Amino acid sequence: MTEKTEKITLATACDIPFNKLVLSQANVRTIKAGVSIEELAQDIARRGLLTSLSVRPELDDDGKETGMYRIPAGGRRYRALALLVSQKRLSKTAGIPCVISRGKTPDAEDSLAENVHRESLHPLDQFRAFETLRGQGMDEEEIAARFFVPVATVRQRLRLASVSPKLLDLYGEDSMTLEQLMAFSISKDHARQEQVWEAIARSYSREPYYIRRLLTETAVRATDRRSVYVGIDVYEAAGGVVMRDLFDEDRGGWLQDPALLDQLVLEKLKTDAAAIQEEEGWKWVEATFDFPYGHTTGLRRVFGQQAEWSEEDLARHDALQAEYDRLDAEYASASDYSEETEQRLEELGTELDRLNDRPYVYDPEDLARSGVFVSLEANGTLRIERGYVRPEDEPQVEMTCAVEQEGDTVSEIVASCDEPRVGDDDEETLKPLADRLVLDLTAARTVALRNALAKDPVIAFVAVLHAFVLKTFYLYGADTCLELTLQSARFSETPGLADTIAAKEIAERQEAWGQDLPKDPTSLFAFLVALDDVSRHALFAHCASLSVNAVIEPWNRRPRAIAHADELARAIGFDMVEAGWAPTVEGYLGRVTKAHILQAVTEAKGNQTAEAIAHLKKADMAREAERLMAGTGWLPEPLRLAAVEADDPTAVTHETGTDETGKDIAESGAVSKPSFPDGELTEPLAPEDKADVSDEIDEKAPIHPIAAE
Repeated sequence: MTEKTEKITLATACDIPFNKLVLSQANVRTIKAGVSIEELAQDIARRGLLTSLSVRPELDDDGKETGMYRIPAGGRRYRALALLVSQKRLSKTAGIPCVISRGKTPDAEDSLAENVHRESLHPLDQFRAFETLRGQGMDEEEIAARFFVPVATVRQRLRLASVSPKLLDLYGEDSMTLEQLMAFSISKDHARQEQVWEAIARSYSREPYYIRRLLTETAVRATDRRSVYVGIDVYEAAGGVVMRDLFDEDRGGWLQDPALLDQLVLEKLKTDAAAIQEEEGWKWVEATFDFPYGHTTGLRRVFGQQAEWSEEDLARHDALQAEYDRLDAEYASASDYSEETEQRLEELGTELDRLNDRPYVYDPEDLARSGVFVSLEANGTLRIERGYVRPEDEPQVEMTCAVEQEGDTVSEIVASCDEPRVGDDDEETLKPLADRLVLDLTAARTVALRNALAKDPVIAFVAVLHAFVLKTFYLYGADTCLELTLQSARFSETPGLADTIAAKEIAERQEAWGQDLPKDPTSLFAFLVALDDVSRHALFAHCASLSVNAVIEPWNRRPRAIAHADELARAIGFDMVEAGWAPTVEGYLGRVTKAHILQAVTEAKGNQTAEAIAHLKKADMAREAERLMAGTGWLPEPLRLAAVEADDPTAVTHETGTDETGKDIAESGAVSKPSFPDGELTEPLAPEDKADVSDEIDEKAPIHPIAAE
């Protein structure tokens, strides 16, 4: 026989006057969380009390109801109602919807059950609810005000609701994390979102950063030089679309139309280049995104002179400098920090820099034959390289001898230069010396001059430096009696070189020295003699450095030259990691095979890390390898220093002391690198071997500012 099921009797609901309600001390909620009491009170005032209070009747000592009711569950709602009563917005005797429980369970259990059994709203339901409200005419600010959340939060929820419905369903089924959904929200292309999900569904890497990378791989960063140069507002006004990440720092987002961006950049570059040519008067201006490294090789550079001070600017400069010096001295001796003084010093420094940064004025003849290269710096500003003369625009060089008769042949003209024409052979007539005699005499002079120069290392150094500077800074480098060559290889096929730190520092040195060297090469030698030793050595090092060529070409591998490059690198403590090189997709990983990528990751991070990416496609593998190898200091073989054999007696070393046989290392020949500490030669010259001018240089010549840096 089936047992009879006991029927359940639910608690009754009724309205109880507010002044008949009191809080139960058994309420388990003691920690403030969620919406504040003030916000809840405003919500009740707007839409009423949506959830009844759970109450129990108070009993006297005899077990009879007193007419008062305690609230074990619903304390926050009661406090919000109490706030409305205190604000005179709700009557003390207003009826409050309550459910009266007369069960035998304790108050604390009722309070706990109400909070524990409550199921929070799934985030997807909230996203869709916000979207529904917007569809009903509410804007983002109004939704935020109604539900007491920041406007940014509403925008984020609405963005999540705009993701592909297929992906939203996967999120609702817990097949996708919220962080992954947030990553997908940067794109509004549902087809692309689904394509990326299918690509990563079979991959080990489903990290949000990887999803963002795949969704933006064909877009251009807002921090790209082109984006900064044109401006996001101009790009959007032209119809361009920008993807933005509302959940992560996106540095301005991604521009989805690279072709439109390039068009806008070229138009703006053309306009800016035309303005520079018109305002400054150059013969030509060439503009593009970026020029290959070494694009100015073979072109002569002309330099302008900084504009003279106007009386007004000079007076203002002196006044500002005096004020700056006074404030700086007073602040240096003060014990307290002064924001006002700091700000004033910064303002004075900025104004002084503006006055000192006067424009350069070029000779009209130089302007008429030279031009300008205009491109973009890495930060999106214009890179303007002024004063380059093309070979076809160079002035014609006149021959040093005159043609005596019209119609002379080329051979006759050359002969006339080699040997002047003379009249009749007359022993009594003073004639030019015979060519052979001149050759013999000057040969003797050359040998004697060589010997004398060898005894004066200071002037020998200046002579070599003179030849180097002529080759580096002047059009014609033959105005020297030293038969030296100084070549500078071009690497125009290697992208990105001009933006490296090393290339920028070289360009800055070249510019600074070019401004200070005399315009007329005939004055160069005297200029170099007057320089101090430190400045001469710095200029010498700059010129010599431009001749370094450690490139391995497939048709010219030059093993001995490359070995010397390694010796040179060791001698100066050079390392490519310290120079800023890192394995990137553009620079290495995207240009080698998968086997090379895995080998690199294995060497940098170990076998386990390499195996984790072995199944990826090459493009994905290269991107993952770049992330994994960041900061490891790994270098590919062509950038590593070759190992030095322990028994190689010719290896350059910095060691001092004795070798295994007890011989002095310097005597054994192991040390082959001369040193010039503090601008001095290794062995001091005897007083009689030094030129008088050298003594003056050591005592009086100021250190050149470029060398001092």
